[in-house]
Amino acid sequence: MTTPEPGPTSPVQRGLATLGEAACRYREGAIRPEDLPMIAAEALAAGADSPALRELAGLPRNAAGGDVHDAFAQALAECGLALPDPATARRHALRRLAVRLVDGPVDPAELAGEEWWETETGTAAERAFVELMPQCTCCLDYTLRTDRRTWTADLRAAARALTAAVPAVPGC
Repeated sequence: MTTPEPGPTSPVQRGLATLGEAACRYREGAIRPEDLPMIAAEALAAGADSPALRELAGLPRNAAGGDVHDAFAQALAECGLALPDPATARRHALRRLAVRLVDGPVDPAELAGEEWWETETGTAAERAFVELMPQCTCCLDYTLRTDRRTWTADLRAAARALTAAVPAVPGC
């Protein structure tokens, strides 16, 4: 199990962390627009606050996607955050995958299925982790430079190094 990183200490910091995480996950497609009002309400409850965040929290789940997106972007801006670009959001997802790998087993099919090996990296720790990603599971044993047990150990070591590094993606 990983040692938890020290989290935000004040309620406002916790609320902003909730929004930063949501921004990355929304950009990468892991959060749907209809879920953003509830996330805004959670950020408010955690301590973040702005007029647009309150407005977003009050929107119904069936609000128009464009209206929700615009309200979310405005709430982020009022809180001093921004909607990350797709490459930044992908790097954030890569870091979350590394955390899951450190915490427990991850199926090699998941590693290949998301085409992680194509992810643009920005740090040495990210590059080391991505370089170990398989391109497909059907020929995993043929494409590995080592045996599967060594590869798994190397992949876990790279994941630990990535999770131990200071996030290179601010706000995520």
